[in-house]
Amino acid sequence: MVKMNQVCYRTLDMPEPWRLATYEAAGGYQVWRKILQEGTPRDQILEEMKKSSLRGRGGAGFPTGLKWSFLNPNTPGQKYLVCNSDEGEPGTCKDRDILRFNPHQVIEGMAIAGYVMGVTVAYNYIRGEFYEPIERFEAALKEARAAGLLGVNLQGSGVDFELHMHIGAGAYICGEETALLESLEGKKGYPRFKPPFPASYGLYGKPTTVNNTESFASVPVILSKGPDWFLEEGIPNNGGPKIFCVSGHVNKPGNYEIPLGTPFKDLLELAGGMRNGRPLKAVIPGGSSAPVLLADTMMNITMDYDALAKAGSMLGSGAVIVMDDTTCMVRVLARLAHFYSEESCGQCSPCREGSGWVARIVHRILHGEGKPGDLELLDNVAGNMMGRTICVLADALAMPVQSFIRCFRDEFEYFIQHGKSLVDGGKLR
Repeated sequence: MVKMNQVCYRTLDMPEPWRLATYEAAGGYQVWRKILQEGTPRDQILEEMKKSSLRGRGGAGFPTGLKWSFLNPNTPGQKYLVCNSDEGEPGTCKDRDILRFNPHQVIEGMAIAGYVMGVTVAYNYIRGEFYEPIERFEAALKEARAAGLLGVNLQGSGVDFELHMHIGAGAYICGEETALLESLEGKKGYPRFKPPFPASYGLYGKPTTVNNTESFASVPVILSKGPDWFLEEGIPNNGGPKIFCVSGHVNKPGNYEIPLGTPFKDLLELAGGMRNGRPLKAVIPGGSSAPVLLADTMMNITMDYDALAKAGSMLGSGAVIVMDDTTCMVRVLARLAHFYSEESCGQCSPCREGSGWVARIVHRILHGEGKPGDLELLDNVAGNMMGRTICVLADALAMPVQSFIRCFRDEFEYFIQHGKSLVDGGKLR
């Protein structure tokens, strides 16, 4: 059995884990206090972050230390740091629980990142539906300020760092970093053209770094236990434990913080195995935008960025959606297509029109009105959406469409020909 390793959830088993006193009892703020007292060289911290091989936990998996290096601390003028807590990927529920149960670790991680990059003002952009996490984070901010851990000239060190919370309005597109910055500025959440990238032109036109909640929460533990420890908890190029949100047809759905490189079959065992003992059919391994993989592939794969990419999918946000043999894949794709059609911001024609076309075609198939050639049409529309838009929302729909048709073409063809599902009580007709 694989071991559970609590890094982002390290206070979870303690009474009132969200309190400052609890976090400090678990070793919290020791790194930040040491920085304020000793003035740890910024380059030293940056090198430790690079050595840890921490990759962005929001979905893209970009090396965190390398991303921090793009923001020069000596650049004159205001710079900004932003935490992306707009957790909107279907199947994902990890950041919400970090904010609920360990908000101070996010604060400390952001403070350390701000110090490394010479940033004095930061924002945590939180999804508006997160009522309890919002309350917990705001209370943690008050505790941290009262303890002299946020503010001006912290503990006489000459270091300034102020952190504010900003509540979004629940738009999936605002999980894209430049759309998030537009929303933070009070504008409609439209993604920006890149370049320029946020490191040179970000919030209010100033240099900005955006990282995910889990990424920031990992920082204090990396610096406390050392980058070598963190790297050894994962595999090369995939440092540390990662939180996987397991949902679907399992006995114990939930968040599991395990080392990257853990075999999927071990994660499935942690989640209690398949519900009702049914056979595994397919898995979406990294949130709804990740291409689906067949059971045989998943049972022989490890959960890390490189292995999943090699298999033709991606780790993404770490949302593992497990489906047994009773699942109708036409219905699953219809649900996904409807979501992305609703959440498209409409700025780019291929996404605005393409997502609507895909949703309507799959809806038509689902309701017994499919036509010969619909699958070729779906594949063609998806292919013309890929890589033709400002952000990757179009790709986030196109990749599942193409993978579902590729892996389960027989189910789609049966639905088109017979007007009903090939799956009946878990058995193929």
